[in-house]
Amino acid sequence: MVALLEVPTAPPSFAPDPITDAEAAAMFRAALALFRHWDIGDEQASTLLDVPPRTLARWKADRAPGRLGRDGKARLSNLMGIHKALRIIFHEPQRGYDWVKAPNAAFGGRSALAVMLGGELTDLMRVRRYLDAERGGW
Repeated sequence: MVALLEVPTAPPSFAPDPITDAEAAAMFRAALALFRHWDIGDEQASTLLDVPPRTLARWKADRAPGRLGRDGKARLSNLMGIHKALRIIFHEPQRGYDWVKAPNAAFGGRSALAVMLGGELTDLMRVRRYLDAERGGW
């Protein structure tokens, strides 16, 4: 007799595939361009990426990050998500770049950049979640 329903031996995994080193390198190069558009310096970029300024300088010279752990890859992923959401919300890219530094009532009058410069991964995630909700995604 044929079974009508097969029971899986393991539950399905809904976790995203881990970010590869090659993907992280590409996101790092994109983040450098994004930082130029946001008009932020190396000190602020170091805070957003949670790396010492000397490490960032070396990575910029190499055009690739060194070894990145899950936190570093998550930071890059959130920065790319923020950029993507801004490009969806604002049809004119410059308006999105300017939004990052503008005071925002959702952040208690602080700018999104000020929130992100708190230095924690959760600070980046907070801005990304806000923008994803604004654009109607998650």
